[in-house]
Amino acid sequence: MAGICCGVVGETEPAAPVDSTTRASLRRRLDLLPSIKIVADSAVAPPLESSRKRQKRETVLHAPPRTLDLETNVRTDRNNNNKVVTNSNFVTEVAESCFFSDVPKIGTTSVCGRRRDMEDAVSIHPSFLQRNSQNLHFYGVFDGHGCSHVAEKCRERLHDIVKEEVEVMASEEVWKETMMKCFKKMDKEVGQRECNLAVTGANRSLKNFCRCELQSPQCDAVGSTAVVSVVTPEKIVVSNCGDSRAVLCRNGVAIPLSVDHKPDRPDELIRIQKAGGRVIYWDGARVLGVLAMSRAIGDNYLKPYVIPDPEVTVTDRTDDDECLILASDGLWDVVPNETACGVARMCLRGADAADGEDSHNACSDAALLLTKLALARQSSDNVSVVVVDLRKRRNNNNQSSSS
Repeated sequence: MAGICCGVVGETEPAAPVDSTTRASLRRRLDLLPSIKIVADSAVAPPLESSRKRQKRETVLHAPPRTLDLETNVRTDRNNNNKVVTNSNFVTEVAESCFFSDVPKIGTTSVCGRRRDMEDAVSIHPSFLQRNSQNLHFYGVFDGHGCSHVAEKCRERLHDIVKEEVEVMASEEVWKETMMKCFKKMDKEVGQRECNLAVTGANRSLKNFCRCELQSPQCDAVGSTAVVSVVTPEKIVVSNCGDSRAVLCRNGVAIPLSVDHKPDRPDELIRIQKAGGRVIYWDGARVLGVLAMSRAIGDNYLKPYVIPDPEVTVTDRTDDDECLILASDGLWDVVPNETACGVARMCLRGADAADGEDSHNACSDAALLLTKLALARQSSDNVSVVVVDLRKRRNNNNQSSSS
């Protein structure tokens, strides 16, 4: 029977002779392909430092305390033609207090996760201010949406604004009013400058990675959550605007120091409706069917329904305090408060029996494990975690042993 496709030889037609030399040369060419591929792979230029496909981990022992600003390193792997980020995509910084007992130990991680872009930012400023002969420490997590430049601007500027306001603060009784003023100043600054930033200093690096290049007409559609903590020897001041969260671990109990600002939260829903807005359920509750949070810095196009006013809590520190966890919703969407505190507590207690480097990396290990847990539970967002060691007894023991 003759073949049904063009070029196929029928039964009655003689087949063309096969040249043995041609077959042998073809076999030799096929044998060379693996070698050619190896040589070609070795000729590829190495990746840039910012995109190396490996875990980066740094330990900083500082004396005196200094400011740590974190840079994000994003790693993407391809698996079945899908863009994913594996759980080894971490930038980890840890600030340890070996010589100053009043500087808490800090560990933090920030990863892109399964998102296309990294829009989280983390701000760590130990001893950013001295008030009444006491060191104050600033920690913040900012989760941007629409683009990253509002979160980055908060990382660069909010601690300076807080420092200016706290320096002139009349008394410790006005923390709430002071922090509300700081957030409103930050929101005003973002609104005035986010579309007209001078390309100088830190703004130059900001412009380099901002996908909207700060010139897009959609700048008003960019915003960020902000959860900020100012830790003093006696107080833990937490200011939250959005759906990032702060949780205190005290004697094994998880104590939330902030409440997420979701549009369907009863009091937030009433406030939005009184302002003339609506909450529409489109893949979850959203303000005007757009934004999945009811408070944020920026987002000028959604005012007055989305406001920058933070909710502020002031908590007295006790000897039972173990750690403070600040994180974006990439963690809290998949990890409950109690689980997060259990993981952090396990790392801190495990380090009590260790000496040297293991002890110094306790907070860093806690942040790292929490981030890995969020990714293992299929978190679909950027994940940023800050763990602060609040144990007074350990700090006092370090001070006595060093003397």
